Amino acid sequence: MGVRLTEYARGGGCACKIPPGELEDVVRGLQAEPADDRLVVGLGDGDDGAVVRIDGGRAVVATADFFTPVVDDPYDWGRIAAANALSDVYAMGGAPLVAVNLLAWPRDVLPMELATEVLRGGLDVARQAGCFVAGGHSIDDAEPKYGMAVTGLADPEHLLRNDSAEAGLPLTLTKPLGVGVLNNRHKQTGEVFSHAVESMAALNRAAAEAALATGHRAATDVTGFGLLGHLLKMVRASGVDAEIDASAVPYLDGARESLRDGYVSGGTRRNLDWVRPHLDAEVDEDELLLLTDAQTSGGLLVVGELPGHPVVGRVVPRAGDGPRVTVR
Repeated sequence: MGVRLTEYARGGGCACKIPPGELEDVVRGLQAEPADDRLVVGLGDGDDGAVVRIDGGRAVVATADFFTPVVDDPYDWGRIAAANALSDVYAMGGAPLVAVNLLAWPRDVLPMELATEVLRGGLDVARQAGCFVAGGHSIDDAEPKYGMAVTGLADPEHLLRNDSAEAGLPLTLTKPLGVGVLNNRHKQTGEVFSHAVESMAALNRAAAEAALATGHRAATDVTGFGLLGHLLKMVRASGVDAEIDASAVPYLDGARESLRDGYVSGGTRRNLDWVRPHLDAEVDEDELLLLTDAQTSGGLLVVGELPGHPVVGRVVPRAGDGPRVTVR
């Protein structure tokens, strides 16, 4: 079979993120943001990217994302990591303009030719997005990691934000869930799930453009904190609650079987532990694990309807002192 990149990573993809609760503890009190209205979106609500106004009708969107191998094929890993990094710009309602590579590589262990394939995959997806790739930074590291820092442009008056969800509107999900359990199965068994790879490598550009064209104002992408984790961050920032119809949520083929067979990552279990205090659940533990499955390069969760994509829930008024998510 040759080199299996996932064997060189403790975690895989966005499942290797620092857990959301721990991360919030780390950055709490670090909001050293200037009292300047040019900073439209900063650290405050944990949005998908930073937004800085540069003139009346334009703003810069800045983000960075990188992770350990999520699949064994280096070219596919590059594609997935690039799509995932670009997704943060789309989730803010922006268009990627330029990216720089972020590469960590165990140069004495893994052939540099594999690193070339990783970078080639990232370049191909960036080209698909119409985004320049102009250099980057690399280090010699014991664990391979790859991603991008991306700069995009957006209209500061027409952004997609996680603090703008309004009660009474539906929730639309633009990609099926399940890549977390499938990736974990791939890491442990070597089985290849090409449909999961193509889902992760697919850009969220069309979904973001459709959301903006229909006047929607709130969205986030579903990545390492799972659907419920990212939804909780959105309703908390917006001062609302939400309901999820578990039967309406789409999954990739093989996801339920992989959950049944025990391929659940530690990141997924940490996600569920974090959201559980805010949950009113009428479904079983397995369903909750799928709804908090740590996604890599997942779809957008949009407040509002998007043609061709399933409505999986709705935003409702805040009922108590803190945010609640009901799963039925």
